[in-house]
Amino acid sequence: MTTATAVSERPLLEVKGVTKRFGAVEALTDVDFEVHAGEVVALVGDNGAGKSTLIKAIAGIQPGDEYEATWDGEEVHLNTPQDATKLGIATVYQDLALSDNLDVVANLFLGKEQVEDGVTGVFRALDEIEMEQRSVELLRSLAVRTLRSVRTEVGSLSGGQRQTVAIARSMLGDPKIVVLDEPTAALGVAQTKQVLDLIRRLKDRGLGVVLISHNVLDVFEVSDRIIVLRLGKRVATFDTAKASQDEVVGAITGADQVR
Repeated sequence: MTTATAVSERPLLEVKGVTKRFGAVEALTDVDFEVHAGEVVALVGDNGAGKSTLIKAIAGIQPGDEYEATWDGEEVHLNTPQDATKLGIATVYQDLALSDNLDVVANLFLGKEQVEDGVTGVFRALDEIEMEQRSVELLRSLAVRTLRSVRTEVGSLSGGQRQTVAIARSMLGDPKIVVLDEPTAALGVAQTKQVLDLIRRLKDRGLGVVLISHNVLDVFEVSDRIIVLRLGKRVATFDTAKASQDEVVGAITGADQVR
């Protein structure tokens, strides 16, 4: 279980009353969600509970039909991905969106390539040296030691290493909140440990981390709070240090309501 650390009293991000409809289907109903700086919040629930819909609303990809949002106490809008990015929200989705035929450096800077100073015209040379140096510095700052070379093709990396690259890429924009969608899905024990260690380091850097996971063991390993969604509604919130796995599973499945 993660060790307790002090977090600010005011949430860095708080959304209230998030409702999202797809035709006649109401995927989210009046959902509140909050995350503080330096806190890992686990968002859990069964398939169809609304987890993906909520994080897409937070990321501005599928904004809520109804919602209120504040960032460090100030009212904000999350209507586009650019809104979320400007605030400092980075999301790493389960598919990772990595290019297997490119190396680590190229994947980290994909769409954000650096060009050499003084070069003008239609064809501009990439500043490979600068990008490589920044890649090494970024991975070192995150204490990533499992990559032998930043020039290794991503297609040859393990699942844990690929997840590390995706998370590191999200850090290039200097985010304040990182949302991780099922980061340990289909990973082995050693690879899962790598990712959980990286989540702890993000928290130690003062970032708010939102962890979406079906793995209750991983949730209890790194989270500070657990928010449970069921059928599109927020049904429970737990202080991880004071909760039991049975309580959380009961809230996920609805067994806590069975008498």
